[in-house]
Amino acid sequence: MSNSTPAGGPLVTGPGDPELDPTASYAIEPDEVAALTARIVSTSGESVGTRSPLDGAPLAHIPQSSDADVREAFVRARRAQVAWSRTSVEHRQQVLLRLHDLVLDRQEEISDLVVLESGKARKDAFDEALHIALTARYYGRTLHQHLGTGRVPGVFPVLTRVEVNHVPKGVVGIISPWNYPFTMALCDGIAAVAAGNAVVAKPDSQTTLTALLAAQLLTEAGFPADLWQVVAGPGSRVGGAIIAEADYVSFTGSTATGRKVAAQAAERLIGCSLELGGKNPMLVLRDADVEKAAEGATRAAFSNAGQLCVSIERMFVADQVYDRFVDRFVARTEAMTLGATLAWGNDMGSLISQDQLDTVTAHVEDAVAKGATVLAGGKARPDLGPFYFEPTILEGVTPEMTVFGNETFGPVVSLYRFGDESDAIARANDGEYGLNGSIYSQDGARARSLARRIKCGTVNVNEAFAATFASLAAPMGGMRESGMGRRQGAEGLLRYTETQSVATQRLMRFGPSFGMSDEAYAAFMTRSLRVLKKLGRA
Repeated sequence: MSNSTPAGGPLVTGPGDPELDPTASYAIEPDEVAALTARIVSTSGESVGTRSPLDGAPLAHIPQSSDADVREAFVRARRAQVAWSRTSVEHRQQVLLRLHDLVLDRQEEISDLVVLESGKARKDAFDEALHIALTARYYGRTLHQHLGTGRVPGVFPVLTRVEVNHVPKGVVGIISPWNYPFTMALCDGIAAVAAGNAVVAKPDSQTTLTALLAAQLLTEAGFPADLWQVVAGPGSRVGGAIIAEADYVSFTGSTATGRKVAAQAAERLIGCSLELGGKNPMLVLRDADVEKAAEGATRAAFSNAGQLCVSIERMFVADQVYDRFVDRFVARTEAMTLGATLAWGNDMGSLISQDQLDTVTAHVEDAVAKGATVLAGGKARPDLGPFYFEPTILEGVTPEMTVFGNETFGPVVSLYRFGDESDAIARANDGEYGLNGSIYSQDGARARSLARRIKCGTVNVNEAFAATFASLAAPMGGMRESGMGRRQGAEGLLRYTETQSVATQRLMRFGPSFGMSDEAYAAFMTRSLRVLKKLGRA
């Protein structure tokens, strides 16, 4: 990758920076683009240009896939999957562990491309490489535990042997979003190929290059080249074609689109997992460490410029600590550094598009017009980049405001006082979402007890979202309209398998034997069941 400023130098920097160069822009070398886009299955002759949200500079022309291209991708993937499914679990583990090392070795290249395509701060881009390395290592170390043939009790001890296998579904369709273009391109699919499946992936149109780099790294790690196919195009055009061919679908995106994915999958009687929207709550209890809560709150609300499914958008703070918490949270927010650059050092990057900027702006302006107070931020920052919006804290948000119950998916959070914890939990559970929650308290046992009452798939105590997200043995997903199914852990792998029971019967069959009549067989079975019950058999 090349740039017109010194390596790591600023594209656009904060006001007063003596090295501000408004003409600076980063580019990707044409041969690098060509090598990546060659992985797309495309014969349509169409392409779509993409630009960096950092400064609007052109990045690439992305070839577009047709319905016929999608079908061809599945043909290639199915052919590769047959051979791959016969590889040993030990071999797959070795490839996964090579991927772990490769991602860590290439993290600078990965982060560069993530920042260029998404506009996020570099520290948020690093999180993506970190998460994929963790995912590859987890399944690389535990795959044999999840996929090994298991024994369960047979109906008759000794006479009936029952084994349970987990066999791959076939070819999995992965439809991934733009907000975490590297980790979301790979994290669901890693589990799919680890389980013996092939993948046909459709990354978001705004961040296709990052997903193509992810696919390239899989091949370099040792996965067969045709095992992971990439198609490109808008979801309205390519997404339906994927669902029409796949044996299982994993989708991350909006609740509205998730409903359509689920409906089409149901028509074909195939499974799907969906990670959808959220309006995630944080509770700061009366015994919380205010300084730690304020620090966590800035990460909870403003990581990745709030463009994170598990980002906190509502904070419920106990009366006893409300004023102190607000003072510290506002101070920390106002001290955040913003900027459009490939370098380290910024706390928050850009929104990804004009659409996202329009949504965030509309939510804040509607709230202010209806009486909300802006405690920090509250406006766009075109001086930093085309889609920048300041990290924003709102107070006095009421139900008639759009921001109250609708997902903003940007750097905006609303504060609410509470006096009674049961009331706070009820308010946290208000609405139809249920993805992630957070509780700050110095009494861990009490906080964990309260967590069971929060209708969210993940709840973090004294942390925003990273504790559950980075704990790969812990399943992650949403309740209610925030989705169905789980990624990570055993559930994240076994969703891509069919459970198969194999029973071997010895000596006697399930029917009259040794000259028994039907009546004698019924009496024998009755006596046997009574004996087994006394022996404590299930």
